Amino acid sequence: MKKKELKTAGRKKSATSKSTKATKPAKHVALQATVLKGKPRKAELRHVAWSSVELEELTPQLYRRFVVGQNIMVARMVLKKGCIVPAHSHPNEQVSCVVEGAIKFGIGDKEIVVGAGEVLAIPQNLPHSAEALADTIAFDIFDPPRADWTNKTDSYLR
Repeated sequence: MKKKELKTAGRKKSATSKSTKATKPAKHVALQATVLKGKPRKAELRHVAWSSVELEELTPQLYRRFVVGQNIMVARMVLKKGCIVPAHSHPNEQVSCVVEGAIKFGIGDKEIVVGAGEVLAIPQNLPHSAEALADTIAFDIFDPPRADWTNKTDSYLR
């Protein structure tokens, strides 16, 4: 495929993407202290079973497990239908991959529905919210790792 074709393909909108001006998130929380300061985390080889990682109940509708590397974090998120993640932003780049179910993301004046087998890349500092449209399992990847998650100061989720 030629470079020009690749650029065009990257601009295609998902059939499940919608743009609507009525869905602006109320206000977002610009999260502080989401990037670990000081001494960098030690790089180490790890092999982990998700079942061995602590399952955190953030709310009765939101659960997570996460594993942290030197420069990246991956979280296995479980959202019950109707779960709302309030509007927020953070200096961490985020990639969300939905394995089962669907999540409606509110980003600016857009709604983007990400279904099973789809991925959404969210640049750093971009305000966003989320709503589970069905019982959902998703993986969220962050660069750098979320310090507010590791030190449990992520009160906007709880």
